[in-house]
Amino acid sequence: MKTVLRLFYVDIVSAVAFVAVAFLALFFFIDFVDQLGDVGNGYTALRGAGYALLLAPGHFYELMPIAVLIGTIYALARLAQTSQYTILRTGGLGPGRALGLLTMLALLFGAVTFVVGDYGAPYSERLAGRLRAAAQGDGALDQSGAWIRDHRKTPAGDRSFSIQIGSAEGAADLRDVRIFEFDAEGRLLSRTVAARARIDRGGSWRLDEVAVTHWQGSGPEPTVREERLATLDWPSTLSADVVAAAVLPITTMSTLDLWRYIGHLADNEQASQLQKIQFWKRALYPFACLVMVGLALPFAYLQARSGGVSLKVFIGIMLGVSFVLLNNVFRHLGLLGNWTPWIVAATPGAVYLLLSLGAFSWLVRHR
Repeated sequence: MKTVLRLFYVDIVSAVAFVAVAFLALFFFIDFVDQLGDVGNGYTALRGAGYALLLAPGHFYELMPIAVLIGTIYALARLAQTSQYTILRTGGLGPGRALGLLTMLALLFGAVTFVVGDYGAPYSERLAGRLRAAAQGDGALDQSGAWIRDHRKTPAGDRSFSIQIGSAEGAADLRDVRIFEFDAEGRLLSRTVAARARIDRGGSWRLDEVAVTHWQGSGPEPTVREERLATLDWPSTLSADVVAAAVLPITTMSTLDLWRYIGHLADNEQASQLQKIQFWKRALYPFACLVMVGLALPFAYLQARSGGVSLKVFIGIMLGVSFVLLNNVFRHLGLLGNWTPWIVAATPGAVYLLLSLGAFSWLVRHR
């Protein structure tokens, strides 16, 4: 059994690693060429290469199931072509046992995918954003900004706040902050404008270069009072993680960050369909490796006359591309139709799992 495990695992792991490295090299070249158009004014080709390199973990996470599918098909097709798999079957390696061996390997691939996607890719993409922003001289990670809502009880009654953030230099360093305060009846009470803000660990915001406008009175012409402050400590229930999740791209968020941000959106009665779909995709995507291994196993039962290794690898590439396409299509359809998020994330994997089990059953019984 140890010999069989070594034969299976060494061949499959080496093939999957080779395919993954080949894909990463291709995407690195594409990203690097794309960055060459921005070279100049302090942004060098070396920084462009560093930026493209930092995007590699994100590409690895997205491409890992495809690499598992193609690498496993290649390894099993080679075993079938050289009749080694036939010998293993004659020696007692039944379909159920082979599926069990590959399942353990698939779980290992899934664990690697989860770790890279939940920790490596978000961190490296944030570093990539900082590298590019620093090279361009503005220091901002995202220029599109974000709106966040907050609720808080004060001695004067319930207050709600709409916060506009222009950009972020990090998880806790913000620029161009505007805070609009409303009472329980929705009347605007004040507007606070700050050039910069920093979120402390306790949740308090330290605002710099502050201009505050107060509207006092409930008549048609309320009294307006303005004041300017060098600094202002503004209490808030918003943590740095929640703010970073709102300002930074959704791809830089881990599963835990997504869960926290979804809770914040629910508490403030804001739409969270996109974040929920992304959360379930993060949670279920590593199991795609298990589906891909099951989809690759039937290729071991095809005889050499059914096509060479290159044809089987080509079929694997087409299956992998179709899986990615189906994932993206269901994501957009789920957003448009407001479908149940976990169903949107699980359907592509379930479809290919049924396909793999059907193909496996047919080949084992009839071939």
